[in-house]
Amino acid sequence: MRRKVLITMASLAAAMLVSACGKQENTTTNAPAAASDAQASAAPAGKGTMAVAFVYIGNPGDAGWTFAHEQGAKAVEAKYGDKVTVTRVENVPEGADSERVFRDLASKGNKLIFGTSFGYMDSMVKTAADFPDVTFEHATGFKSAPNLGTYDVRTYEGAHLAGVVGGYTTKSNVIGYVASVPIPEVIRNIDAFTIAAREVNPKVKVKVVWINSWFDPGKERQAAESLVGQGADVLMQNVDSAVVMQVAEEKKIHAFGWDSDMSKFGPNAHLASAAIDWSKYYIRTVDEVMQGTWKNTPVWGGIKEDEINLVAINDKAVSEAARKAVTARHDAIRDGKYDPFTGPLKGQDGKEIVPAGKTLNDDEKHQINWFVEGVEGTLPKQ
Repeated sequence: MRRKVLITMASLAAAMLVSACGKQENTTTNAPAAASDAQASAAPAGKGTMAVAFVYIGNPGDAGWTFAHEQGAKAVEAKYGDKVTVTRVENVPEGADSERVFRDLASKGNKLIFGTSFGYMDSMVKTAADFPDVTFEHATGFKSAPNLGTYDVRTYEGAHLAGVVGGYTTKSNVIGYVASVPIPEVIRNIDAFTIAAREVNPKVKVKVVWINSWFDPGKERQAAESLVGQGADVLMQNVDSAVVMQVAEEKKIHAFGWDSDMSKFGPNAHLASAAIDWSKYYIRTVDEVMQGTWKNTPVWGGIKEDEINLVAINDKAVSEAARKAVTARHDAIRDGKYDPFTGPLKGQDGKEIVPAGKTLNDDEKHQINWFVEGVEGTLPKQ
């Protein structure tokens, strides 16, 4: 038996307030537990209004992956006003439940649907095939269809800039990395970080602990504390909460934020945050769908497109030399003069993986399943 998702009280109150101000109503819904069927209650679009939906793996909160996407959704609302109505569906687990959510959103008249987690891929492919008049956009995926496109940010560029700072900052020469799910995207980030850290400090070792989840504060804390116990005085992360930063603050060491500015969670610990800005992409995509110019060409933006950067650098904790080095590296990547995955690069076993003079192309970067020299950790079976 299918059950309708209830609008949260907070979002209902917010919707009533917005409606009273004469603006287009927006809704936020919560998906049920994984075992339950789901229907998202989308706000009906008015005449001349396009309905747009965002499906989130978690709650936007105030930091992290979903928070960054939510800032992009808000940018769409600010840009287009009553020309769009935006629906969010939060806490949608990857798997069968996500397919039900996507189908429900499509059937309720949403003309553009963004799925913001890698594990939504197959569900979106299936749904797109049955709703050819709806445009679907999948974050970080690699499968497409005539009405399904993929988009991503070169998070490895942000990780690389953080690695420069990490290499300069560590005193123990041990940096801990709390990693989420062992897919090429995450492995690539770890490698790019390590490459940069060892460029400025060849003694650095990057120890990796996997939690096999995008968001699990309990496991994130355990992993961070384990890495501190192994001698790490700097922590990096590829997970969704700010727990790693909080652990660093408690242990009086340093850490990096991920996906958004996490400085407020560890004012003393925070070195910088590798933050994503989805707003330009979301605004552009909405415009393309409105104008009928949208194409399913894969998009992978980065520093050059102002979609990823190292932000909120802590001047008290980061040396002037490190800041200058980060600026120089940022500009070199932006101008196409440097790529982290240019050889020579060695693997964990010391054998050459990328020869001198060769730069991995995007297809090769998308298939990275190896650790570079300096990473201590194993790759779980994928």
